[in-house]
This record gives sequence, C-alpha cells and structure tokens, in this order.
Amino acid sequence: MGHATPMSVQTPPLFIFVGHSGSGKTTLVEKLVAELAARGQRVATIKHAHHKVVLDHEGKDSWRFTQAGAALSMLVTTDALQLVAEAAERREPAQLAQRFLGEADIVLAEGFSLAPGDKIEVLRRACDKPPRCVPADGLIALATDVAETYPELPHFGLEEVARLADFLLERAGR
Repeated sequence: MGHATPMSVQTPPLFIFVGHSGSGKTTLVEKLVAELAARGQRVATIKHAHHKVVLDHEGKDSWRFTQAGAALSMLVTTDALQLVAEAAERREPAQLAQRFLGEADIVLAEGFSLAPGDKIEVLRRACDKPPRCVPADGLIALATDVAETYPELPHFGLEEVARLADFLLERAGR
C-alpha cells in the first residue's frame, strides 16, 4: 500500500497582527474573533510565543508517540483536540494555515512581525515606541491612536472592531 495522496487544502485568508508588548494585540484579536464569529465566519488563530511553552509532557502518550518518531500526534477529547507537530520547517503563519487550518474561513495570527504576509500593526501612543513594521514588510493598515503614522495606510481606532472586521473581510474577498 502506498501513501494516500493528500487532498488539496484551500489556504484561508491570513492577517498578521503585530505590535509591541502591551499595545493591545491580544485584546484586539480577541474582539475581532468574536465579531467575525458573530458574522458566521469560522475563525482560526495562530499565536507566536517568544518564550518556551511546554506543549507535551514527558511520559504522556502523545509525548511517547512523538519520541517514537510520529510526525504528528493528536489528543482528542469529547469537545476539543490538541495537535503536536514538528515545526522546525514550515513555521510561517501562511504555511501553518495551509497545513492545519484549511477548515477556517479566515485566520488571524498574532506576532510573527518578520513573517511575510498582510500585517495590521497595533500601535498605541502610550507604548511610546516606533512601529515594528513598514509598508514594505506587508503592513496594510494600523489599529492605532497615532494618526500621523503612515498616513497613506488605512487607520482604525483601537475600538473600531466592526470597521476593521469589514476591512479584513473585504480584503479576503468575503
């Protein structure tokens, strides 16, 4: 028996939210998830962690399968699942969305400021820091209270979640 041919997976539209720590990225993404879900969208999220996070514990069955050589290991309960996969390669948000999130209508990623893709920067005057990205990095809009930054790009207030959701869906062709 040979390997099954993988089905063609549609890559959902992906938007990367970048900004300095404390700028409000997580809060904005959380509000956007709720807004988009309320509009009937199946939303997936990808979060980049800069610190070490233990996803699997020594001795657990999934850890044992991974140690034995499994490329992917999934734990499934009655209401959720956790996937542990080797990610040394294909760790950019677009690659992850294509690989794992084909069921989603839209993907919102947080962090990944160096990754290619459409980015929305969350820029808060109170953080008193320059933007992390420039338009050449894929920056397409700002959620900000700093009007003078990149005036050529669309600006959204930090609480303008519905307007930002409209913009994302329009960009996604939805």
